[in-house]
Amino acid sequence: MSAVSIYPVAGLPEIVNGASLPDLIADALARLGMSFAAGDVVVITQKVISKAEGRVVSLDRVHPSVRATEIGQRIGFDPRHVEVILSESVRIVREAPRVLITETRQGFICANSGVDRSNTGGKELVVLLPEHPDESARRLRAGLQALSDVEVGVVISDSFGRPWREGQVNVAIGAAGVAAMRDYRGLKDADGYELQGTELAIVDELASAAELVMGKLDRVPVALIRGASVAGDGRVQTLLRDPATDLFR
Repeated sequence: MSAVSIYPVAGLPEIVNGASLPDLIADALARLGMSFAAGDVVVITQKVISKAEGRVVSLDRVHPSVRATEIGQRIGFDPRHVEVILSESVRIVREAPRVLITETRQGFICANSGVDRSNTGGKELVVLLPEHPDESARRLRAGLQALSDVEVGVVISDSFGRPWREGQVNVAIGAAGVAAMRDYRGLKDADGYELQGTELAIVDELASAAELVMGKLDRVPVALIRGASVAGDGRVQTLLRDPATDLFR
């Protein structure tokens, strides 16, 4: 087992629609005196991807529906924000004061459909999740590999809450060039017991580990993980549990 290193990649400018993320990341890495090595994994926050893809909405242009207004009054939330949340969801799982737990069109169960008002670039702006995060990761990976000529992986991360536990952790919402899961089923432990249900979400572990050097307020949207040995062809969509086997729906 080799050591794993995690490097913060700071210095990216404010991201705008159409920004070339591969070039910006490569330039920021060069300023640190580093270059990509085969097997590196780039973890990047969802917000940066979304801004570059134009997934930003001005609340000034949102006209809340009757339903959004009623929900907003009920939970004490800006009805315009609620309207955007509803447009990004397929169903409301639960209402609570100032939060809606929803299932997004991408299949995630999360707070407010992932629609975020922090660090958006303006008080009236909200940032939405990427339309197809796995595809976004594949495009970014292709761009990075074209610049570096080495095989790298990409993980797009976002902060999610967890049932039964306080606090948030970063999880993967998109990935490319990385094994999504590591399946230990059928293998035997040191005592000879055959493992029956052990599957580790590798991409989530990478996303959470990267957050240790990124922070929520430090404006470090990218981290480089080296030495993890997780190359593969996984997609985050494979981590979404089938409703037929989901005991918590």
